Amino acid sequence: MRLLPRDEKFFDLFTAVAAYTAGAASLLRDLLSTDDVHRGPIVDQIKWLEHKADEVTHDVVTRLDRVFITPLDREDIHLLASRLDDVIDLIEGTARRLQIFRAGRAPEGAILLTEVIVRAVTQLQAAVQALEKNRDGTVLEACRQVKLLEEEGDSLYHAWLGRLFEGAPDALTVIKWKEIYDNLEETLDTIEDAGNVLESISIKHG
Repeated sequence: MRLLPRDEKFFDLFTAVAAYTAGAASLLRDLLSTDDVHRGPIVDQIKWLEHKADEVTHDVVTRLDRVFITPLDREDIHLLASRLDDVIDLIEGTARRLQIFRAGRAPEGAILLTEVIVRAVTQLQAAVQALEKNRDGTVLEACRQVKLLEEEGDSLYHAWLGRLFEGAPDALTVIKWKEIYDNLEETLDTIEDAGNVLESISIKHG
């Protein structure tokens, strides 16, 4: 019999961050699909979601200092919070660059990479939502899908980066879009990192 209750609020906080991240990923897709003139309001929405996610992440860290019994290992809670925060930070960073660079319409490869990010974040969100009950292999299957999507994104990244260098009209355009491509690829890598943390937690507590 447990004498002191565990604080289960952490699962709600992770779910909230995952939801903000899913919203930001969807907006990033919208951002890539429009032109420079219409990007400002979308960037502002992404910034707002990133700020809300930061607040929740801060709540996780603060709660760790106050709570005596946690539902997961403290190190795992802190690591998962950090990795989830990294994902939305990268999405927001890419959005800011798109606004600053004013690089015009996105190449097809960037849009395709963003679609993969949206799908990967959706799987990440599913894993987070299933973590508290951790039954039926839902978390592990979602994490497996994240790995597959990262591989798909990696192939797209290399293929379309090659096309960028072959077909860009000027060096400045190449520099701008290469950085955007790099950010999108790093975002997928970080989503996979978050998935790996979730996978480890699920196995440990399964």
